[in-house]
Amino acid sequence: MAVDIVTFGCRLNTYESEVMRKEAEAAGLGRLKDGAVIFNTCAVTGEAVRQARQAIRKARRDNPAARIIVTGCAAQTEPASFASMGEVDLVLGNEEKLKAHSYRALPDFGVNDTEKVRVNDIMSVTETAGHMVDSIEGRARAFVQVQNGCDHRCTFCIIPFGRGNSRSVPMGAVVEQVKRLSGNGYAEIVLTGVDMTSYGADLPGAPKLGRLVKTILAQVPDVLRLRLSSIDSIEADPDLLEAIATEPRLMPHLHLSLQSGDDMILKRMKRRHSRADSIRFCAELRQSRPEVVFGADIIAGFPTETEAMFENSLKIVDECGLTHLHVFPFSPREGTPAARMPQLPRSVIKERAARLRKAGEAAYVRHLSSLAGTRQNILIERDGLGRTEGFALTAIAAGNPGDIVPAIITGHDGSRLLASPLARQAA
Repeated sequence: MAVDIVTFGCRLNTYESEVMRKEAEAAGLGRLKDGAVIFNTCAVTGEAVRQARQAIRKARRDNPAARIIVTGCAAQTEPASFASMGEVDLVLGNEEKLKAHSYRALPDFGVNDTEKVRVNDIMSVTETAGHMVDSIEGRARAFVQVQNGCDHRCTFCIIPFGRGNSRSVPMGAVVEQVKRLSGNGYAEIVLTGVDMTSYGADLPGAPKLGRLVKTILAQVPDVLRLRLSSIDSIEADPDLLEAIATEPRLMPHLHLSLQSGDDMILKRMKRRHSRADSIRFCAELRQSRPEVVFGADIIAGFPTETEAMFENSLKIVDECGLTHLHVFPFSPREGTPAARMPQLPRSVIKERAARLRKAGEAAYVRHLSSLAGTRQNILIERDGLGRTEGFALTAIAAGNPGDIVPAIITGHDGSRLLASPLARQAA
């Protein structure tokens, strides 16, 4: 019986779930008669933790005899609370989840009351190994981990306590993983990490993310599309900026960790950029590569945020030309400085989040409208749907998952582009 893995949260978790699948099966977990379900959790918001608990309870109702393992960032930051759930058989930390011996498939898991939790001090982990996977289940694009952890301590963020300090995967291991996945037919590779733009600081010679990107593109010519997950614009190095401007195989879509458009809130968050930095970054990149598309994470209702401060976040959607907005209603995470700051009423937080989402949706529709009549290369994700190089969702009746189909954009339906495929020879 295959190991069932339920993944919450980021692309790094998606990649790690494939590593976990390989390690758990190597440990024999798939041979358990009643099966096993592994939950790879997220701790970014309290809602993410709540959803994980809800899914765990449902899994136990649906699979009364299955072994249930909980791991990921929420398990790392609050292991005792998951261990106290009667539905849970085993709790693993973020480091333990990537090792076969953590999934000992004995009839009783080898678990007793004192062994139910296997979570180490994540801050003691100083290296990140280059795990090799052959595929990403159910995905048309493949994710490759280049970095883990974070050395920064933003006042709202629990993730450093779930992931540890920043550590990088050696460049050679990243290139080999990209070659492996590309050789297995993936036309698009997404580089992912917790704080990707800090890549390389702990490696010999301190290579930066831009050098890694250029090396991948030079050494793996079969990669047709290389994409970056979320980056911190203030840390973008000159090689990275040059690659974005000049490398057509590096996708013109960047997701920025902005968090706010107000300078005072940014200071209280302990962010390292100002609103002017963000606006300048987007303007300069758009000048060097006009088709570049920007997404961003923005938090609504951070403690002490006034209406005027919030308006600055609303304005930055247009000032940066953002098109893919991830809006997070502020969620206090126990143990972070922001949880001890004066909180806004939940009604205010929800109302501001709704206004931000509305602004983001309007910006996205404008972006879709601007693409009418253009030629786009669509990566097919599943039957009838794909993504442009700029990551716009596109309805197209052509190709199989993983194919790149050239097409003309004929319009949009308010949430996705409508495309008509071109003949193959026009590619």
